[in-house]
Amino acid sequence: MNAGTRSGGRTLWVAVRAMLMFTVVLGIGYTLLITGIGQLAFPAQANGSALVSKGGDVVGSSLLGQSFTDEEGNPLPEYFQSRPSAAGDGYDGTASSGTNQGPENEDLVAAIAERKAQIAEFNGVDESAVPADAVTSSSSGLDPHISPAYAQIQIARVADARGISEDEVAAAVEAATSAPNLGYLGESVVNVAELNLALDESAG
Repeated sequence: MNAGTRSGGRTLWVAVRAMLMFTVVLGIGYTLLITGIGQLAFPAQANGSALVSKGGDVVGSSLLGQSFTDEEGNPLPEYFQSRPSAAGDGYDGTASSGTNQGPENEDLVAAIAERKAQIAEFNGVDESAVPADAVTSSSSGLDPHISPAYAQIQIARVADARGISEDEVAAAVEAATSAPNLGYLGESVVNVAELNLALDESAG
């Protein structure tokens, strides 16, 4: 075996050892380290911010919106309703999407008018009280939040459907409301899934 062949063999062996070492260190060790840190320091976020009922069942994620409707798609009066969703058939995590329709799109204008009338009738309020987020979808179609204004017009209806006081429902809304980030970035929002779960849990 000549010197060139031996040198090539050593180079190949060094390359193979380096590949194996970096595979173990970066592919396995680093992954285990980051996973461990996530589970210890941020367990809720690392596990998908799951919403878990008292019975131990995962009923959703605080990061993803969901619909609260019956099998025919009609809104359930005992639940706070989310904003519209253009993701698949509604809040489909595999089809995150907005409508891509502009403010002058005739279909969008008609849909907004129809939704506003339906929401006003469903909640027993005037159409002027229906906020914008109640009739328009988010850019992702998966936003779990609604505005406090939209939550407010639903309080009386939810309280009546559940047979509890409006004060109880208003307190649940307050508990599910998040302030703007750092106190000034964005606006206050209400997490609908967390709110509905809290109402279900309080009912026993």
